Amino acid sequence: MSSTPVDASKRTWLIASGCAGAVGGAFVAVPFVSSFQPSERAKAAGAAVEVDISALQPGEKVTVEWRGKPVWIMKRTPEQLAALPKFDGQLADPKSDRTAYPTPDYAKNTHRSIKPEIFVGVGICSHLGCSPSDKFQAGPQPSLPDDWQGGFLCPCHGSTFDLAGRVFKNKPAPDNLEVPPHMYVSDTKLVIGEDKKA
Repeated sequence: MSSTPVDASKRTWLIASGCAGAVGGAFVAVPFVSSFQPSERAKAAGAAVEVDISALQPGEKVTVEWRGKPVWIMKRTPEQLAALPKFDGQLADPKSDRTAYPTPDYAKNTHRSIKPEIFVGVGICSHLGCSPSDKFQAGPQPSLPDDWQGGFLCPCHGSTFDLAGRVFKNKPAPDNLEVPPHMYVSDTKLVIGEDKKA
């Protein structure tokens, strides 16, 4: 046992500085620990995306991002819709039966969509992952057949798709464009990344 008397002021100082250090350490630790959690951007990358399509006019297309992929939303004209069944004999998979990109049941039709006029598709070619270009104008054009009725052209290797994202035969792309899960929450609001079955 020590015969040195206890200095109460030193003890108080040590306890106070120890507590202050613990509080400061907690303030430093909270941001450090929270940095391990996914960022808001990372959370949003996998989350469903709501899109207002009220301003979309016939013949127009908008692109949104979902899970880091470009998703096309196109409002087809009545003429564009009427032309779709005419292509069936020229397409590699007209009924979307292949399973590389499973097509939702509600898009297993000629127009590959819930609402006939609105096409929703991932704008990534099934060949090597390029993004096809819009070639909506009908008629002869460079890299396209003379009887072209409008659709998409992948400029990398020449794969062509109709306005339902279905790939034409004898092209490098093995499959149609992917149709992501989606649903309508109103006549003018679309949610990409969720459907009623999910």
